[in-house]
Amino acid sequence: MSNEKRILVFTACYNEKLNIEKLVEEIKKYSPNSYILIVDDNSPDKTKDVVKNLQKKNPNLDLIVREKKLGLDTAHKLAYDYALKNNFDYLITMDADLSHNPKEIINFIENLEDYPFIIGSRYIAGGACMMKGSRLLMSKYGNLLIKKLSKIDCNEFTTSYRAFNLKKLANFHLNNVKETGYSFFMGTIFELNKKKFKKKEIPIIFFDRE
Repeated sequence: MSNEKRILVFTACYNEKLNIEKLVEEIKKYSPNSYILIVDDNSPDKTKDVVKNLQKKNPNLDLIVREKKLGLDTAHKLAYDYALKNNFDYLITMDADLSHNPKEIINFIENLEDYPFIIGSRYIAGGACMMKGSRLLMSKYGNLLIKKLSKIDCNEFTTSYRAFNLKKLANFHLNNVKETGYSFFMGTIFELNKKKFKKKEIPIIFFDRE
């Protein structure tokens, strides 16, 4: 079924020269028919040059270079807009630093048939977060606190590894999310919840950046 769908996998980059080639290869390995969109905020390490080189052998790879660091929230809004304008069915978003395993894309695609929104969760059975020390505590208890305060039945609010069934999300756009920076990711869930869209959490393992 998923082969008939137009799937866009998106990631935002800033200084990911050492990771981006492996990420593109892994996405193609697990989801060979997907298109890939990379938004690079003019990384000083010249990530864009690596991507331009990859484009020579990957016709389904698109690159947008912005003039400076403009923030994750605006990059995700740009990708959502791009997906709608180019008539994609599914949009999958992830980090560029290999903290998200592209193998999980298969699981996202399988679940998108039935749900408008899927989030990869570190804090449900089968999921794990490999961060250490204070970062792990902040993430774990931060997500617990958001769940308690928002009264939304969700265990993960802050990861960017998530997927949208664009055909099921009528009257929703990431442009409606007012929060910026990392708060943007939880703001997206608040907005989806407000509009009463069903969601599903699937377990992911979050690898801490090397």
